Amino acid sequence: MEHIVLSYEERVATIELNRPDALNALNEQMLAELLQALKEVEKSGADIVVIRGRGKGFCAGGDIKTMLQSTNEHSFIEVMETIKQIALTLHQLPKLTISYVHGAVAGLGLSLALACDYVVANEQARVAMNFIGIGLIPDGGGHFFLKRKIGEVKSKQVIWEGKVMSAQEAYEVGLIDEIGDEQTIQQKVDEWLAKPIVAMIATKQLYAYLSEEQLLNTLQMETAYQAEMRKTEDHAEGIRAFLEKRRPHFRGK
Repeated sequence: MEHIVLSYEERVATIELNRPDALNALNEQMLAELLQALKEVEKSGADIVVIRGRGKGFCAGGDIKTMLQSTNEHSFIEVMETIKQIALTLHQLPKLTISYVHGAVAGLGLSLALACDYVVANEQARVAMNFIGIGLIPDGGGHFFLKRKIGEVKSKQVIWEGKVMSAQEAYEVGLIDEIGDEQTIQQKVDEWLAKPIVAMIATKQLYAYLSEEQLLNTLQMETAYQAEMRKTEDHAEGIRAFLEKRRPHFRGK
C-alpha cells in the first residue's frame, strides 16, 4: 500500500494515513487502500486499532482534484461505494478503535474520525464538517456519526455552519472525547488492554447491530443526495471559489 501504513505492536494495530503532501486528502486509491487495511485488521489478532495521520494534519477530507476528475456517474458511484464500505467496516469492526487527530480534521476526514469509538485530538487540531463550503452534504456516514455523538440539533448546526473549530471548541461541542498527545493515546490503550476487552467488544458489536440498518440507510441517502448536490450551481460555484481562493457567492440553485 502506498498511502496507508499498517503496523502491529502486540495487540494494537495502527493505521496511518500517509499522503502528507496533500494533508492526507482521501483520493480514490487511498480510500481503496484504507478499506483494504481495515479488512486486514478485521482478520488480525489485534484488539485495538489506532487511526492517525502522518505529516501536518490528520485528514483534510476528500481530495478536491479527485472530485473534479470523477465527473462521470460510474466513477462517482464507485468512490461512494468504497466510502460506504469503510464506514460500515469501522462501525462493525470487532476491535476497539481510537482516532488520534491533529492539524486539519475536515469533511470526510472528520466522518472517519467520528466513526471510531474514541476520539483524541491534540491542541493544534482544527476541526470542521465543511462540506457546506462547496455546496455538498457530509458523506462517509457523517450524518449518522455526528448525530450519535452530539444529537440532531447540534449536528445540523455543525453541518450548516461549516465552522472551523479549535480542539477546545470541538471538545466543548462533544465532537472529541479528550484533548491530549501521544501519552494520552498510550494511556487509553493500556487502560483498555487491562480490562476484559472481549466483553467491551461484545458491547460494541451489540450496539453496532442495533444501529446497522440506520447507518446503511444514512449512507445510501448520502450517496443519493450527494449525486443531486453535485449537479447544482452552488456546488460549481463552491468549487470555483475554492480553486480561486475566494469567498463563494451562492444563489440557492
